[in-house]
Amino acid sequence: MFTLLHDYLPLLLEGFARTLLASAIALVASFLWGSLVGIWQSAGKGLLKAFATTYVEIFRNIPLLVIVMFFYVVLPLFSIKLSGFTSGVIALSLYTSSFIADIIATAIKAIPRGQFEAGLSQGFTARQCMAYLIFPQAFRQSLPALGNQVINLVKNSSILAMVAGLDLMYYGDLVALETFDTFASYSLVAGFYLLLTVPLTLFIQKLEKNYSL
Repeated sequence: MFTLLHDYLPLLLEGFARTLLASAIALVASFLWGSLVGIWQSAGKGLLKAFATTYVEIFRNIPLLVIVMFFYVVLPLFSIKLSGFTSGVIALSLYTSSFIADIIATAIKAIPRGQFEAGLSQGFTARQCMAYLIFPQAFRQSLPALGNQVINLVKNSSILAMVAGLDLMYYGDLVALETFDTFASYSLVAGFYLLLTVPLTLFIQKLEKNYSL
């Protein structure tokens, strides 16, 4: 295993960096978009609420691989060609955002309506009430569930390997094919993923603890 690590370390590090980049981009995009959709789903009206509800139900119930393949294989039929990395990041963002939206919407609905009305009575607009009163509380309450989604996002980033996304899993497959040492190859891949997920888990746990004080 150590010989394999020595020989293929640059390749694995490149894949690790791409996985980190894909996860970071998808995390920011899915949180921002998912939070907005969650607000629309819980507090929106008319078309906005209908759109948010439909969006969540569609992307939450379609396998991630199908979404990735849509961007990587189907869009080129309409002269829209995306790289495997871009296809994977977009799909990962859309898929994860649907779960984040549902989490945020549930947390917002759990906030007593009286707090929103109290904000309005103090001269806040509806948007200010949501931004300064409701959403921060909803975010705090949903931290454990959001933390799970962050970890899932990092692990789900391995889907990029299916579309030549040049991520950690992609290069892990490549090393396994070249060396025929599947045990060592995938053990190393697992180790690199742990380097991402374990510190992230500890950070989320610390964040939850601080917010619970």
